[in-house]
Amino acid sequence: MKVVPVGEHLVVKRLDPERKTGGGIVLPETAMERPRQGRVLSVGDGPQRKDGTRIGSQVGEGDRVLFSPYSGTEVEVNNEKLLIMTEQDILAIID
Repeated sequence: MKVVPVGEHLVVKRLDPERKTGGGIVLPETAMERPRQGRVLSVGDGPQRKDGTRIGSQVGEGDRVLFSPYSGTEVEVNNEKLLIMTEQDILAIID
């Protein structure tokens, strides 16, 4: 199954959190924070203007993005957890 976002929505896969601290301590699952970074898998057509035309998205497929830990709606497709969010939920694009 493939998820195709509609309008100004994006499909993002969370990146795995770091399991070790800078000092080499391995963190248990319960001590880790929710990942705030992800990779954009697909992008919708963008928001619609009043005249019906679409505005292009600033975010593209493959971009690494930063977002709030509780942004978007989590869905599971083919045993893979994905987030569907709007471009407004994205805080920054990471190079």
